[in-house]
Amino acid sequence: MSATQQQFCTFYIQSLLFGVEVETVQEVIRHLEMTGVPLAPEVVAGLINLRGQIVTAIDLRRRLGVAGRRAGELPMNVVVRTGDGAVSLLVDEIGDVVEVEEKDFEKAPDTLSSTSRELIRGVYKLKKELLLVLDTQRSVNISATAGNESH
Repeated sequence: MSATQQQFCTFYIQSLLFGVEVETVQEVIRHLEMTGVPLAPEVVAGLINLRGQIVTAIDLRRRLGVAGRRAGELPMNVVVRTGDGAVSLLVDEIGDVVEVEEKDFEKAPDTLSSTSRELIRGVYKLKKELLLVLDTQRSVNISATAGNESH
């Protein structure tokens, strides 16, 4: 892989393809039981026990302001490492690891909602779809969402 290429772990939210840098991903796992957290911001789906490590699970659907999952649809976990430790991003479906050229990076389209645009660093045009690059740090920063729950 050359210096102008980057690898992203991809996943879907609704029909949109998102990616986070492979280096930030600790692991990808199927649905785990969660413990609810009273009085937590609505983006916090709960806590999961990952082999003895307690990890906060953030529902990316809520974080991005899209409709919730239907009953019976179980999210999958993309566990990312942040400055504050591991955090699980709840996603609909896991994709592949994709390699992209830095030169193909473009800023986020204006058609995204302001909430989404805040969390998406930019896009890569793949052969069949757009890869939306998620800003991992902003996505897991729940204190930034606490003040704007009323949108």
